[in-house]
Amino acid sequence: MATKIPGNTQSILKHWHESVPDDRLAHLVRDAGRAFNKRLQVRLQKYNVSFGHWTFLRILWTSDGLTQKELSDLAGVMEPTTFSAIQAMEALGYVVRKQKPENRKNMYVHLTPKGKALKKALVPLAVDVNHVAVHGVSQAELLTTRKVLLKVIENLAQEEAQMDGRPSAP
Repeated sequence: MATKIPGNTQSILKHWHESVPDDRLAHLVRDAGRAFNKRLQVRLQKYNVSFGHWTFLRILWTSDGLTQKELSDLAGVMEPTTFSAIQAMEALGYVVRKQKPENRKNMYVHLTPKGKALKKALVPLAVDVNHVAVHGVSQAELLTTRKVLLKVIENLAQEEAQMDGRPSAP
């Protein structure tokens, strides 16, 4: 039995298939990203973790002990957004902020045992969303999609570097 697709998703799909099948890739990537995020948010709610907190947790699981500025840069958000999120995550017991004796200017964000433990529960949720998203897509198509998206990111980063007057990466 086929599952009924929600109306808002039907509208988006109709838009892409019928109205503007050749519209800009940026819009399609944005809509795909929104769909991924929405499905992950639903799963994260079961653990009382917001999508914003997920973003910072993912970064800290691989690079614990970053400054708030470093976290902002890696998450692609403004520092006040990071500050608010870190305050909330600290209240939830996921992180602590510490100063290093040799550098009292910066606050470093560290995961607590509770924050570290969330990884075991939350990462499988994201893996599940990815499995759902690529259902019916061949390995070859996935490989091509990844290559194309990585090239898009690289091209835009090179253009950003050129606009900022920095030398581009090789």
